Amino acid sequence: MAEIKDPENTILLELKDGTVVIELMPEIAPEHCARMKELARAGAYDHVIFHRVIDGFMAQTGDVQFGNQSKEFELRRAGTGASELPDLAAEFSGIPHDRGTIGAARSQNPNSANSQFFINFSDNHFLNRQYTVYGRVISGMEHVDAITRGEPPMYPDEMVSVKVAADA
Repeated sequence: MAEIKDPENTILLELKDGTVVIELMPEIAPEHCARMKELARAGAYDHVIFHRVIDGFMAQTGDVQFGNQSKEFELRRAGTGASELPDLAAEFSGIPHDRGTIGAARSQNPNSANSQFFINFSDNHFLNRQYTVYGRVISGMEHVDAITRGEPPMYPDEMVSVKVAADA
């Protein structure tokens, strides 16, 4: 596991194969980082599925409204929900969407990010300055690479637990 320099701004994302360590970037996107920590501390991300996983692109999760619903009906709805908290304003920056970066998922409205996020499997620079980057994987990217693909996956993987390292 990577050295954790700032436990308050580090997320421990437990997947079926191991721990993914995410370094948040509060100096770049303070509101998005605060939201991820708030939802992690509330346990809202625990057992939430990866509902959209596109090979060579990204793995999307964080639909806390539909959580870990694996029934076909619920899977079709996964990806449309959010937390009960208000949407966040875009915090676009010059940080590129490189492999391992964390981006805020949103609708067509740039100010509609809420709880959903994605992890880039590869450099996706066409997303630059269009989606908020607020973290990066510093350890465990091999576990992200092992997430089951699909839109939605037939048997989706889940985030077993999501914790702020300062609380672990």
